[in-house]
Amino acid sequence: MASWTKLRRLMLRHFSESRWYTIVLITLIYALMSWSLLSAAGEQALISQVEFVYWLAVTASTVGYGDLSPVTTAGKVIVALFVIPVGLSIFAMVIGRIAAWVSDQWKKGLTGMKTLHINNHILVIGWNEKKTMLLLDLLLKERADLAVKPDIVLCVKADINNPLPGQIEFIHVESFNNDNDMDRACVADAGVILIDNPSDDVTLTTALYCTKRNPDAHQVAYFSDDSLVSLLQTHCPNVECTPSVAVEMLAKSVFDPGSSMLHHDLISVDAGQAQFSVALPEDCDTLTVGQLFINMKKHYDAIFIGFAPGGVYKNMVVNPDSAVTVSANDTIFYIASARMTDIDWQKLGS
Repeated sequence: MASWTKLRRLMLRHFSESRWYTIVLITLIYALMSWSLLSAAGEQALISQVEFVYWLAVTASTVGYGDLSPVTTAGKVIVALFVIPVGLSIFAMVIGRIAAWVSDQWKKGLTGMKTLHINNHILVIGWNEKKTMLLLDLLLKERADLAVKPDIVLCVKADINNPLPGQIEFIHVESFNNDNDMDRACVADAGVILIDNPSDDVTLTTALYCTKRNPDAHQVAYFSDDSLVSLLQTHCPNVECTPSVAVEMLAKSVFDPGSSMLHHDLISVDAGQAQFSVALPEDCDTLTVGQLFINMKKHYDAIFIGFAPGGVYKNMVVNPDSAVTVSANDTIFYIASARMTDIDWQKLGS
């Protein structure tokens, strides 16, 4: 009696959880018993290898093509009382398990508990409610013009669900400095890391951590307090720090009316002219600023405004002399109505 009780508890524990190996085991036992019973009933047409597997799958899933069926009385009774009822139960169990798995994956994605397996993505770290939503909207609009569209991943500590399911990936973490948490966001494989937190201290420590984990990523950090910019760049000179310029824009607009509207237009992706950048390819000949300024306007209706030697943004030169030269791997900045694609660099140098 004690042995039977232990066996019953063991079976209940495994079968109630409906694990995949349990379902496979049940299916194998079901198939073996069905074959044995049909063989004993004399159903020769149903028990050959290929026909049996085909017939059992069709019968258990209730498709019922009817091209194969039992011919003996005993076979019909076995199918009616065992094969069909048990097959339906197993089929329902499989469907339920698949539905539960799909639901669980969807829930994990919505709550940010999944582990991603992506690279060269845009990783946005931090949550500032409406500001972050506007940032994500702008990133999605900018990405729409790219031939290769990188994934956008939002990584937050805030207790929220994915604000844009189906459009971005979402990761919820306990800390921006925890390896296990940040590995779920694939921080070491990101192409761009954008950090914007309500607290500048968190932004600073996160930027230091991300630089350690992924020194090759293009990293951008936003600060409300300009004093922290120099501190971060002392330790991480390649991080592009973006301080708040709201006060500067107010002062500029006092003496140069319309300045704030001009800057808004240049960074907006909705309408009007916008500012873009592009790196000169490896095989590009040396060009003068004068050639770029004239030919970009002539052939692409774009305005050259400056360049960053070797792509080092802190060394950016705005409105350089026309005799200054730019070469391969330099990044140039320009104003245009849309991003330039398929640039003919030889034409720009003519």
